[in-house]
Amino acid sequence: MKYLIMCEGPNELAIMNILLENDLLVYTEDDLLGAVPYFARQIDSSPVVHSALTEYPYNDVAIIRVGDKQTEELRIPEYFREKISGGICKYCNLPELEVLLIISEGLWNEYIKVKSKEKPKQFAKKNIKFNRQKYDNSSSFYYSYYGDSPKKLVAAIKEYKQKHSSHKKDELYLADLLK
Repeated sequence: MKYLIMCEGPNELAIMNILLENDLLVYTEDDLLGAVPYFARQIDSSPVVHSALTEYPYNDVAIIRVGDKQTEELRIPEYFREKISGGICKYCNLPELEVLLIISEGLWNEYIKVKSKEKPKQFAKKNIKFNRQKYDNSSSFYYSYYGDSPKKLVAAIKEYKQKHSSHKKDELYLADLLK
């Protein structure tokens, strides 16, 4: 079985790469199609994912989707349906990935007070700095923040699962991908 990890955005991809590079996921590079996670919302709109699936000769691929909002249904082109025999799993970090930074910074209780008026992204931009850099919604910020301290990322992911009430029944938590 090979796993195709499709990340909703570049920041989710950064998080998955940090976890993968530090051997913190239940999967290794050898388990992944193409040995990497991909930034792709849909198979048919990602030439890299399309190519990886085309080049892989077996019919035992499972898809792992990582993102905050996964309301968009994954379209699997007809010619790949047989190849993707392992199903599709969604791993969510609702409402936004910035919640992990908020938890890491110890700002969860402050965020809870304003969450009805302010999205996590806005709160993070106003309240989070690292190495004199304000949060700017970039992958480079996530690499700077968590790259040298992946255990801090793991702690935030686990704490998020404890704090978040629930996902839809077909959605799992990022914590479920950790060793």
